Amino acid sequence: TEIDLAGQTVPFGAPVFRARGRSDFSFYVEVCEDFWVPVPPSAWGAMAGATILCNLSASHAAVGKADYRELLCASHSGRCIAAYLYAGAGFGESTTDLAWDNQAMIFENGHRLAAVERFSIASQIAFADIDVERLELDRMRMTSFQDSIADHHGRLAAIRTVPFEFEAPAGTLDLERRVERFPYVPSDRARRDERCDEVYRIQVQGLAQRLEATGIGRVVIGISGGLDSTHALLVATKTFDLLGRSRSDILAYTMPGLATSVHTLENARELMRSLGVTAGEIDISEASRAMLARIGHPFARGEALYDVTFENVQAGERTSHLFRLANLHGGLVLGTGDLSELALGWCTYGVGDQMSHYNVNASVPKTLIQHLVRWSIATQRVEAPTAAVLQSILDTAISPELVPKQGDRETIQRTEDVIGPFDLQDFHLYYLTRYGFRPSKVAYLALHAWGDVERGVWPDDLPASARHAYNLAAIKRWLGVFLERFFEQSQYKRSAMPNGPKVGTGGSLSPRGDWRAPSDASARAWIDELERGARAD
Repeated sequence: TEIDLAGQTVPFGAPVFRARGRSDFSFYVEVCEDFWVPVPPSAWGAMAGATILCNLSASHAAVGKADYRELLCASHSGRCIAAYLYAGAGFGESTTDLAWDNQAMIFENGHRLAAVERFSIASQIAFADIDVERLELDRMRMTSFQDSIADHHGRLAAIRTVPFEFEAPAGTLDLERRVERFPYVPSDRARRDERCDEVYRIQVQGLAQRLEATGIGRVVIGISGGLDSTHALLVATKTFDLLGRSRSDILAYTMPGLATSVHTLENARELMRSLGVTAGEIDISEASRAMLARIGHPFARGEALYDVTFENVQAGERTSHLFRLANLHGGLVLGTGDLSELALGWCTYGVGDQMSHYNVNASVPKTLIQHLVRWSIATQRVEAPTAAVLQSILDTAISPELVPKQGDRETIQRTEDVIGPFDLQDFHLYYLTRYGFRPSKVAYLALHAWGDVERGVWPDDLPASARHAYNLAAIKRWLGVFLERFFEQSQYKRSAMPNGPKVGTGGSLSPRGDWRAPSDASARAWIDELERGARAD
């Protein structure tokens, strides 16, 4: 219905208000106790397209009531995949038999963005950036949300949409919302501890179920002295402890090759010793040389050619040995490669580190693995000798160690020199795969998160040497590398990836789960959009 008010026609009832030309900017208003009923009216408004739900409330203060309102705001905004704006009555209201706490807060899809101080006698305003595009993209992906809309199509058809004029402010506005540098790693210690504990439990539960279901009594794992295999071995030991099995049935092998450093080899040896697993060592140097000679590689004739064939021969030798060892000992080959490397195609396909019987790290990004290892040390989940070697592994540059040092060159082969810094690439990975944001928006968010080392909150366990800043040029460079490798060079590897547990929302690239994509896609449209949209001006 419509009523005449002060000479203007005003919509009355419960319409959805939508900005002209912006389908994602729409809101719905409910009042006070609408919020407390089994099916709040705003649920219908959300299904009718409103991304912002508002509540003008005269709910009085009572002990414990504020926490319950927060719970309702969080859960309702999450179920509706919406922003929820709650504004309660405060100072100045009648106090005959009640008092008012002026609670006001803004939630977005289950997360609180802003709130005012309760019981203040001064005027306040809760202010936050709401990403309505993010909400719409989440709704598109949530098939049950779309199913609910279809189930209630008749009722939703009766809800009117009222357009209103909206003109965005001219010029560039600073982003007010906090953008975490590490979307997979909470900066808050309590939440980070909770996250790390849960990730471990999910990985352990997945591996335990696979071992129990198959009746396999042993696992075979390659230990390089690097982060990924270290974390996978920790998961294996926790799994065997949970199942009441002996750690001696974890068959761990380090396999030094043509470029393995003394430092990482000793770290691998000490890690296996300290964890009490059955340790083995197989030098693959001669086998790799023999393979290079058989295929006619120039290295076999004395040429210093360290190409992808030279690297993959070593990766293939290691994986081939692991699978035959598993046959020999009745074991399961435990994969170690992480989500970040899988996204960037930084793995050897088939008879290489891309393949295993089960990969506990398949959906764990590199930055989270680093923090999981730090967490194991900080929370004393491991004995002192293990903690010491874990710290040494954390302090070592990430490298596949497949190319030897040449001449007087002191630097080792560094993974991040080729595929980009993992802290930044994990940021890109999260926003491209979790939300499907256009690259220019990802670059914008990355600049806000990483542009100034002094801005925002860092995880307190991250050493100062690991706290980096990136300007727009660096962000565009590495995002371009990510787009090309992710869309054009790596999908065929993900299409054939082994089983592994999913540990986080949107945190899997399995073709059987969150990510189904063609192997022969082009990154051109994504790269062009990045060039058009991410400009310094």
